[in-house]
Amino acid sequence: MENSNAIKLTSLSSKGGCGCKIGPADLAQVLRNLPTPIADPNLLVGLDTSDDAGVYKLNDDIALVQTLDFFTPIVDDPYDFGQVAAANAISDVYAMGGKPLTALNIVAFPISILDKSILSEILRGAGDKLKEANVTLVGGHSIDDNEPKFGLAVTGVVHPDKVRTNAGAKPGDKLILTKPIGVGILTTSIKKDLLTVEEVKRVTAVMATLNKTAAEVMENYDVHATTDVTGFGLLGHSSEMAIGSDVGLTIYSKNVPILPRVRELAEAGSMPGGTKNNYKHIADVVTYPEEMDSIDRHILCDAVTSGGLLISVNGQEAEKLLADLQAKGVEASIIGDVTAENKGKITVL
Repeated sequence: MENSNAIKLTSLSSKGGCGCKIGPADLAQVLRNLPTPIADPNLLVGLDTSDDAGVYKLNDDIALVQTLDFFTPIVDDPYDFGQVAAANAISDVYAMGGKPLTALNIVAFPISILDKSILSEILRGAGDKLKEANVTLVGGHSIDDNEPKFGLAVTGVVHPDKVRTNAGAKPGDKLILTKPIGVGILTTSIKKDLLTVEEVKRVTAVMATLNKTAAEVMENYDVHATTDVTGFGLLGHSSEMAIGSDVGLTIYSKNVPILPRVRELAEAGSMPGGTKNNYKHIADVVTYPEEMDSIDRHILCDAVTSGGLLISVNGQEAEKLLADLQAKGVEASIIGDVTAENKGKITVL
């Protein structure tokens, strides 16, 4: 379904833009009020480290990886929306070192207001992306809602000894990012009709690209920690890695890949609320260069949908891993270092 013939889906979202998560500060307050989870020695990864997915050990050889993600439309083409939502949900399994196997659709849709063909296209886009990832759709749930929302619950498997978390980074590691940032600013600009057709295609392609290749390539290297960069932004997810790993991180801003026109559009006011919240939340964790202005600082905190993997790899293997990723078509860059000093903090240079 072409945009010229389709309703502007992003206009149906009360928040629009990036499909941002609830802010980390608000989420932390909510989680503090929850009862203590049942202690279970088979729960390998739970709520403790703000990781990408839960991991539950079934036996000595298999652990389940479980995740769920959904959001309001961030692009106007229904098929593209389905593709992006599926890639985004599957990504958490890749970040944990797992192989995604099955998925359930989660649908909220104003069935009496919008043409049913729009929902069909959303589901078709997601279905095609699941096939690309070799993931089997096993069902789902739908409700009639005034605001369309779509996502998936995804289940994968991983060997219990090969689980990758955001809490294993080691001093001497290099940080590799596998997709450019600035997605939140660009998707907010879509809602404001500020992007060309080609620019919409570019940011959509970034979001719809699976992290499958990156995850498969890094299996052959001494990777100590991974996370995928999504709603809390590059620096937000980096801070979770720094705190969880009890290390310091140095991010070289000039090495961070940023999509075209991001700064221009941010200066024009296309700054998602989630990006602003991220910036405030990590203010005490990050040290910026004095000469870096507010716009560039916010870009590093931009709320991302279906972003790349942030990989903490043995420093001696970083260049080889980078070359391997790039040779297989991954837009990867070395963006930083892991240090023993400045634990739990980030220094931007």
